[in-house]
Amino acid sequence: MSATHVATTPDLDAAPAVPDFGPAARLTCRECGASYGLGAAYACIECFGPLEVGYDFVDVTRERIEAGPSSIWRYSCLLPVAAYAGDEPNLNPGLTRLVRADNLARALGMTGTLWVKDDSGNPTHSFKDRVVAVAQSAARRLGLGTIACASTGNLAGAVAAAAARGGQKSVVVIPSDLEDGKVVTAATYGGTLLAVNGSYDDVNRLCSELIGDPLTADWGFVNVNLRPYYAEGSKTLGYEIAEQLGWRLPQQVVAPIAFDSPTQ
Repeated sequence: MSATHVATTPDLDAAPAVPDFGPAARLTCRECGASYGLGAAYACIECFGPLEVGYDFVDVTRERIEAGPSSIWRYSCLLPVAAYAGDEPNLNPGLTRLVRADNLARALGMTGTLWVKDDSGNPTHSFKDRVVAVAQSAARRLGLGTIACASTGNLAGAVAAAAARGGQKSVVVIPSDLEDGKVVTAATYGGTLLAVNGSYDDVNRLCSELIGDPLTADWGFVNVNLRPYYAEGSKTLGYEIAEQLGWRLPQQVVAPIAFDSPTQ
C-alpha cells in the first residue's frame, strides 16, 4: 500500500497576521481626524497632530467588568489590548483603594463627600504602572523587544520594573541631575539607564530622534512612539473611580499634577 504525499508551499502573497488589540481599530488624529493602522506611531503625517486610539466597542457590560480580575485588566474590553493581556507576565496594576477622606473634607471646608484615589498601592507606588502596562502590551503585539522611556523619575521605575517582570529589555533615559533615590529605584530592576546632560526637554528630544534609527528598530518608547496606547492606561483611573462609587460619576475631579518643564 503506497502513501500519497502532498507537497505544499507557503502563500507568499498572504496578508500578515493582524496584531490583536482587542476593541481598538485604528489610530486617529485628534486635530484633523486622519486615520491610520494600529502601529508604533504618535503623530499625524498630515498635520503633526497627536494620534489617539479609535475603537469599535462590543460586549461592554458592567457584569463583564465586575467579573474580571482585580487589576486594570478587568477593563480590557475598553482598552487597546488583547483579551489575554492580563495573562501575560506583567505587574497587574490597578484597582487601588478609593479612600473616603472626611477629615480632609472638614479641613478644606467642604460640605460634600471627599474621596482620594490612592495609587501608591500600585507595584511601583505610582499611577505610571497603569500606563506602562498598556504600552507594554502594545509593544508585545508590535514585536518590540525593548521598552524604553524618557523620564524624570516615576516612569523610569515603572518601565524598568515592568520589563523585568515581563522578560523584556528596558532602556530608561533620564536627566543627569535626577535625584539619587529615583535613579536607584530604576536601576534596581536592571536594564539600561542612560543619563543625559540637560533638561527633561533634552531627554525627550533625544528619545524622539532615536525613533527610526536602525539600532533602535525594536524599541518601543512608551511615552513617545507608543504614547497613544500609554495614554489609554490613564483612563483606568476613571473607570475604577466610577465603579468604586457604584457606577456613579463624581461631581468634581481634582487631579494633582507636578512637572519641571513646560512640555512634560
